[in-house]
Amino acid sequence: MNFDESGFEVIDNILTQDEVQHLLLALETQQLTALRGGIRRIEQLLSEVEHLAKSEMILALAQNYLTAPAQFVRAIYFDKNPENNWLVSWHQDRTVSVSDRFEKSGWGPWSLKADAWHVQPPLEVLENMITIRLNLDASSRSNGCLKFIPGSHRDGIIKTAQVAAHLHDKTAVYCAAPAGSAVLMRPHIFHASEKATSPANRRVLHFEYTSYSLPEGIAWSA
Repeated sequence: MNFDESGFEVIDNILTQDEVQHLLLALETQQLTALRGGIRRIEQLLSEVEHLAKSEMILALAQNYLTAPAQFVRAIYFDKNPENNWLVSWHQDRTVSVSDRFEKSGWGPWSLKADAWHVQPPLEVLENMITIRLNLDASSRSNGCLKFIPGSHRDGIIKTAQVAAHLHDKTAVYCAAPAGSAVLMRPHIFHASEKATSPANRRVLHFEYTSYSLPEGIAWSA
């Protein structure tokens, strides 16, 4: 099953082990809030992350899955570990953040959170986005790796109340991957993760890119 059919894939050796260690050393300077497993806007805190997220290599990788030049949208750092061991139920990433509210058909509902406008865009916007998750540790079922419903990105946007019925006969695929690899996914593919049964660091840099052009004067917001 290719990417267009499955909605996700794993590519090994995107980062060398030296590059992984360099990033981990930089990330050690950032303190995770208790009971929270991530840091948003991580590229604004660490130049090493910003350089990687906007590097020719990663932009070229994103470009392979988009129809126009890749634009960086946002970065998040995740660390599932013994102190922050969580599960995420089946969902689609279907909300984006932008600098200002605007009126355009198919965009909504809107909400203002942490001084940023959040909105559900039309499906065509999500189809012109790609998420790149860089594994800084090996991920496995035992440490709570992502799992996917292959092909579910082709089902459109499913209302929250209908998710259980929509997925009741679907088979999940666990996405184990080595350190230095990248998991690439459409944001609206159904994905989830379980609590780690053998908790250890599962550190990930989550980058999002798009080829969709926002209205003039509007920018993507983290």
